Amino acid sequence: MKSVVLTPNPYRDKNFHTVREALRILKECGVQTRLCLPFEVDRSFELPRDLRFARLDRELPNADMVICFGGDGTILHMAKAATRRGIPILGVNIGTMGFIAELESTELDKLRKLAAGDYTLDHRMMLDVTVQRDRDIMFHDICLNDVAITKGTVARIVHLGIKCDGVSAMECGGDGVVLATPTGSTAYSLSAGGPVVEPDAHSIIITPICAHAVASRSMVVSDRRVVTVEMERNARRNAFLSVDGGKALRLNSGDVAIVKKSNLETKLVRLNDRSFYEVLSTKFRKQ
Repeated sequence: MKSVVLTPNPYRDKNFHTVREALRILKECGVQTRLCLPFEVDRSFELPRDLRFARLDRELPNADMVICFGGDGTILHMAKAATRRGIPILGVNIGTMGFIAELESTELDKLRKLAAGDYTLDHRMMLDVTVQRDRDIMFHDICLNDVAITKGTVARIVHLGIKCDGVSAMECGGDGVVLATPTGSTAYSLSAGGPVVEPDAHSIIITPICAHAVASRSMVVSDRRVVTVEMERNARRNAFLSVDGGKALRLNSGDVAIVKKSNLETKLVRLNDRSFYEVLSTKFRKQ
């Protein structure tokens, strides 16, 4: 391990206490480090003058690994940039649940394993998301957790037609639907009543949100399927699509969201020997 980029969430890591400790440990191990912000901060936010921040777009191409400090949202944000360059990512939880994070902020001493190469890579499937309006492509992205299509803030239901490989699988009237990877099964999908799926499984989880029909239930389909979600063309209301909790895209009636397995995989760094079930029970006890 030669070069590591550290990306702390400044709103989570108060006074950058956690990342300072990580910098000290990695320096002692002879690991070259670069400190970058994972996103732009408010102009009113004052960064400490004793820390030198580099530009992420310049440092990422030469990095061997990214260590992200924050909650799952910060890690998901960084996962896209790291995945597109084939760089593994290690999450340090400074949030609440932190299902994707490998380490808690109290376990930083385990970073010494990186210098010795004492770690493994966990390959996680991602989803490829496209929104088509007639013949035009309006949106394209990848996600590690989930795609949420929701009704927004209006207290009325949205009607969605869901197909797998062109065959009708579900008519969903309610607050919307979540399409999740196994990694994202413990996020929004779980809150909406979906199942917990092992992260190394190969599947897409389709979970209605507050479905009006009693028969609407979560489905687990093969990752070989192409799932399409379409708003009814006679719908008088809009829906909104969000990928990994990011900025929402407004959908019009007749728009089609096409979701399938991505050709890209996120590589998560593992330093612990804990099984998925041990991690799961630990996270749930924190609630």
